[in-house]
Amino acid sequence: MPVRLGLGALALATVGFHLWLVFAGLIPNLVSRPVHLMLVLPWVFVAVREENAFLRWTGWLLCAGGLASCLYIIVNLEPLDDQYGSLKGPLQYGLAIVLLATVLEMARRAIKAALPIVALLALAYGLLGQHLPGEFGHPGIPANSFLGTLTIAEGGIWGELTGVSVNVVAVFVILGAFVSAGEGGFGFMALATRLAGRFRAGAAKVAVLSSAFFGSISGSASANVASTGAVTLPAMKRLGYPASFAAAVEAVASSGGQIMPPLMGAGAFVMVELLRVPYTAIMTAAILPALLYFWATWCGVDRFAQSYGLRGLARDQLPDWATLMATMPFFLVPFGILLGMLFLTSYTPQYAAGVAIGAAAVMLLADRHGRVSLADGLRRFEAALLDASKQIASIASIIICAGIIIGVLNLTGLGVKVTSVIISLSGGELWSALLLTAIACLILGMEVPTTAAYVICVSVAGPALQELGLPPLLAHLFVFWYALLSTITPPVCGAVFIAAGMAGAPWLSVAGQAMRLGLGLYLVPLAFVANPALIMPQAAPLLALLALVKIGFGLWFLSRALIGAGDPLWQRGAALVAGIVVIFAFGVSA
Repeated sequence: MPVRLGLGALALATVGFHLWLVFAGLIPNLVSRPVHLMLVLPWVFVAVREENAFLRWTGWLLCAGGLASCLYIIVNLEPLDDQYGSLKGPLQYGLAIVLLATVLEMARRAIKAALPIVALLALAYGLLGQHLPGEFGHPGIPANSFLGTLTIAEGGIWGELTGVSVNVVAVFVILGAFVSAGEGGFGFMALATRLAGRFRAGAAKVAVLSSAFFGSISGSASANVASTGAVTLPAMKRLGYPASFAAAVEAVASSGGQIMPPLMGAGAFVMVELLRVPYTAIMTAAILPALLYFWATWCGVDRFAQSYGLRGLARDQLPDWATLMATMPFFLVPFGILLGMLFLTSYTPQYAAGVAIGAAAVMLLADRHGRVSLADGLRRFEAALLDASKQIASIASIIICAGIIIGVLNLTGLGVKVTSVIISLSGGELWSALLLTAIACLILGMEVPTTAAYVICVSVAGPALQELGLPPLLAHLFVFWYALLSTITPPVCGAVFIAAGMAGAPWLSVAGQAMRLGLGLYLVPLAFVANPALIMPQAAPLLALLALVKIGFGLWFLSRALIGAGDPLWQRGAALVAGIVVIFAFGVSA
């Protein structure tokens, strides 16, 4: 009981602080960002029950050291501001080392070793890169200035990325947690079942739609597989669907949640900060490509259904209209408030999300049967607080560690050097540079989460793509999509591994089918480069619609080519050629 009360109080403080920031006005960055880290540290180092005594004790020590360091920065805000990122005295050197070690270990515990290893290599380059021969060396940066910029100024741990985590990502994570804690998740599933269940392979198409709905608020492929997959995978297997096919459907559909508005994943909010554009601009640009992704998945499912002879759900297996009408308000009300305030008012996205959270919190008191219960509402409220706090901690672990890497890139000029290499290797050709960027995103995404892969890749490859003529928003969306490749692409395909384990299917077979079902992930980014009007529905709605239909037909042809369903080889070859021509010939520009 004391543990539960302690975690509940910490969760309330975590959620309460981030909501207070939305309505409190301007707070100095070197106050809000250290407090953010202070609230995150216990979730990573203390709240997780470690079996290993060494990890348990080091967790307590790092948590205490991190808390003390953050408190030092808050208390000494004005003197530190006058130092301009230069460390003074052994105490501040010790603080820098403790903060860097804490952030690296926090990332390792939250998401394994790959990202902190990249960050360590970046730190080593910053401190020792002056000894490297050739163009990749740098003139050398004094240790006090290098470490100080990363730890007591806004150039690394407390940089722009951490600001995104504090001010934007956390608020939308809280909204997703509150919608999911109530009947919103059941409402998503009921709506998806009603819309898609009666079609061929209805249970698989329900998985596609429900994952699109749920993923738009979770922003995590793994969380999406674990949540919607717990319902859809047993349903598909019970209806006789092959286990590998069922797992592939869930993995592909769940991976699309991070590109599906209105919430998308943490990377979308980072994109807002990097591009300095309104969040509504990102949403508007992302919506048609996201629809094409799920359309390609839908087409693939339908082709596999022909091969396997999979039928739709019986009428008595579909939710009745009364159930649908009773559950839909649980997600329509908060999302309606969010979208209405985003598009019809001048309020910030954070403020709109804060109001939507209030509505979602009130709706926790009721269930889909119309019963209102304070006890049940408090139980759901507690679950929402805990879920939101854990997600905030997980995302912050990624973003703050990635901030170290971006800080080093900015301090040393390494990003500019990598950009020049990309341009050189591509011979100044945009499509060659796009291919090199895609390969880099795939390799990096195998070991680090999508948001970190996007941030690192766009920092080094984004300027090269822009220099070769790609508009900034297009370049960022391209990198963001390809940062998702590793969710379904071997050898490291996280969503596939989870879905295969849940379905009891061999992961390699699942990956093979997932890559065919997820062809939109590979082709849609190239398609919107060839047809830029697709991401400009506000500026040129008719051209955007034309691009949508054109690319949609091309993806349908390619699904026929890649998923045979008994077609002769010549038909599949013709469909392959037709799909490529339809998508890439005669590009549609605004």
